[in-house]
This record gives sequence, C-alpha cells and structure tokens, in this order.
Amino acid sequence: MAVGKNIRTYFDGTWHDGDAPIMRAADHGAWLGSSVFDGARYFDGMAPDLAAHCDRVNRSAEALMLTPTVSTERMVELVQEGLATYPKTAAVYIRPMYWGIDGDATAIVPQEGSTGFAICLEEIPMAPETASATLTTTRFRRPVLENAVVNAKAGCLYPNNARMLNEARSKGFSNALVADALGNVAETATANIFMVRDGEVFTPIPNGTFLAGITRARHIDNLRRDGVTVHETVLTFDDFHAADEVFMSGNMNKVTPVTAFDDTQYQVGPVTRRVRSLYWDWAASAR
Repeated sequence: MAVGKNIRTYFDGTWHDGDAPIMRAADHGAWLGSSVFDGARYFDGMAPDLAAHCDRVNRSAEALMLTPTVSTERMVELVQEGLATYPKTAAVYIRPMYWGIDGDATAIVPQEGSTGFAICLEEIPMAPETASATLTTTRFRRPVLENAVVNAKAGCLYPNNARMLNEARSKGFSNALVADALGNVAETATANIFMVRDGEVFTPIPNGTFLAGITRARHIDNLRRDGVTVHETVLTFDDFHAADEVFMSGNMNKVTPVTAFDDTQYQVGPVTRRVRSLYWDWAASAR
C-alpha cells in the first residue's frame, strides 16, 4: 500500500498531526513483535462497523497476552473525534493498535499491564468500483493456532502474507489464493474469499487458520437477508476453478471482484455486483 496523506495520530492522551513516533527501541513490540491492530474504514461520511473493529482489537490484544487499556466505547469516541477533522469526502483508514512495552523476567512474555496504545488515521482512497484482482496459488500456507496467533490481527502474521503476495506477483498475478495446513482454501493473502456457483454463495468455513473478517460476516448477513443461500463449508482449489464468480471481502475495499484464478477466467457477475450494492445500502442505513 502506498503511503497516504493527511495522517493524524492519537498517542499518549492527545491527537498529533502527522505520523507521530510511538515506539521505543526497547519496547517489547519493537524487537519481539508483540503488536496487534485493526482496520476500519471511513468513506462517504460513514464508518461502518467501527465498534466491531474497536472491540476486535481488544480481543486481539488479549490473544497476544497484551493488556488492553481502552474500552471499545472510548476507542469509538476517540476515532470519531479524530475523524471530525477530516472532510466528509475523505476516505480514511482507521488503525487502532496495541503493543507490548515491557517483558516479564524471561523478556519473552509481555508484562501484564505494560501496553502501548495508539490510533493512526491515514487518508487512503477507496479502490474504484471497477477494480479487480487476479489470483494464483502459493507454496506458503496459513498457519494453525498451535504454531501462530491466528486468533488475533497481529503484526507478526503479516510477513507470511507478504511472501504470498510477492510470489503471486512474480507469477504475474495480483494476489494469492491460500490453502490451510490440510490443503483446503482458507482465504487470499489480503482478504477473505467467496465464490458463486449456480446462484448460491460459498465461502471457507472458519477453522482457526484465518481471521473470519467483520466485513465477511456483514456480507453473509446481507446476502441471507436478501434471500441468497450462503454456505460456509470446506472448499478446494478445484471448487474455485468450477465457480461462476469469485470475489474478495476485506475492510480496505469491502468487495473486490476476481477476474482470474490461474488459467480460469471469470466475469464480474450479478451476485458480486449485488454484494457491493447491498453493502453500500446497509452502510448508509446504519450511519
């Protein structure tokens, strides 16, 4: 992601203009990777599911053995306070985050009650409605809970995603369709994944190897309310080759159509377009 403009940082009890420094060299998060974040979006004067994202960063902190220090309600208030300085036409990426400051006697485990907190607001445009992605496979897989903190939106997970993206781009594709430890489809390198076959929607069932996103859940609820059958189930790469439509679901751009998976080509179909329409209609009604 290119660096955005018009950044504001909440740190140490106040808002700062710009990309303020927040972490010291000896902080646990700096050298041992104990950091978590979440990503919400502000666009068209709306911040959909903001409370859910703030609530999740607190759960992520607990999963990484960090002590959350800001309630969901207070975090929402702070974000809204910061957003009030942006024009309603702005598209802003909202990142609340925690990191460990001190370690315990071993230095490895974050010390209870010693947690840094910040919010970064960064003006980053939404992708145009015409944007799409192409997918390929990757040799890298999603880890399981026994060997990684997959139940948190943790910074230490993202180098693996970067390897996936780098490999996909080296093959001429923009993203990777990623398997879990058993070889079944989990998600992409950057977002959750859906496919459509015969008018019904399918998405990998959460199995502890990937973060089932807030936007993913919103799409499932919107579709079911609209009368569409949605299956959360085990899916293989062959299932995706046989799909009529494929789309990605992520907070950064909400809905991204997929136009190719290796040598399989897709059209941007009616269900994918409907998912986008349903999301924007829901967000406008929920503001």
